[in-house]
Amino acid sequence: MGEDIGLDVSLKETAISVRRDGKRIWRGKCPSDPTLIAEVLRKRAPEPKRVVFETGPLSVWFYHALQAEGLPAICIDARHAKAALDMAPNKTDANDADGLAHLAEVGFYRAVRVKGYDSMLARTRVAARSRLVQITTELSNQIRGLMKTFGLVIPRGKGATFEAEVQRLLVGQDELARIILPMLEAWRSVRSRASALGRQLLASARQSAACQRLMAIPGVGAITATSFTAAIEDPENFKTSRSVGAWLGLTTRRYQSGEVDYDGHISRRGDAHLRGLLYEAATVILTRSHAESDLRQWGLMLRERIGFKRAAVAVARKLAVIMHAMLKSGEPFNRTDSATA
Repeated sequence: MGEDIGLDVSLKETAISVRRDGKRIWRGKCPSDPTLIAEVLRKRAPEPKRVVFETGPLSVWFYHALQAEGLPAICIDARHAKAALDMAPNKTDANDADGLAHLAEVGFYRAVRVKGYDSMLARTRVAARSRLVQITTELSNQIRGLMKTFGLVIPRGKGATFEAEVQRLLVGQDELARIILPMLEAWRSVRSRASALGRQLLASARQSAACQRLMAIPGVGAITATSFTAAIEDPENFKTSRSVGAWLGLTTRRYQSGEVDYDGHISRRGDAHLRGLLYEAATVILTRSHAESDLRQWGLMLRERIGFKRAAVAVARKLAVIMHAMLKSGEPFNRTDSATA
């Protein structure tokens, strides 16, 4: 006995399918609210074995909310489910829910790890700050471009220097000032909010022993350390440190079929933002860092052989492996044997 349940989640409505003993016993729709869905399932599926839904924008909320309602929620990889769901003759929400319930029934799925509330909060803070920094850069570039049209070239500079130069060049340009000053005010406000989130990140990193340990690595700052610890959560989630590089999409793709066998570019799967941060840290290690380490020496030798970009990707992958090993062992960064990771 027991019911296997499939949920096809969308923003407004969720299609529900309930199966028992190889047969569908009920299906319907409900507003996309885990509390309301739990009420429906208590009536239609009194003994739920599995409640399966795909990864998506609402999956973190659904997973934790359904777990809090006492339901055995399982979030599965949408890419793996797609092959099975595409076998239905018609693509509908109801058919997708049926397909997910059937996958739950036969066990043909791969469950994914859903991050906890604290990890998602840290990731959200990093993402919000990154977006505000991007908006700040876009606004400053827009101001530079508009003023250049009128022959007012803003010298190179950031922050207060940029603002002072804009104010100086707008003296006597009343018509143009009425256009540019509102944009400058928006730039100032967004920059202030980004700085506030940056201070929050730094304070959070200073209170975390794991982040402090990772920040001892040259090139790794508060944002990279916070993003990495939030993504990894528990180091025991990975059997080996080497698998972290593949999980972040920093290992090469491979294609083999008959006599054809070749490696391609990196897979670029996983967290794109964290992958970019690790690449930036690797770039710092190879270019601006003056702290000597086996990792830096290994990267420099690799750069001479395969070029800078490929070497930076290799250092980023090895850096991810080292950081996970440090979290797992609790040991500090060792400059002399880091290249053997």
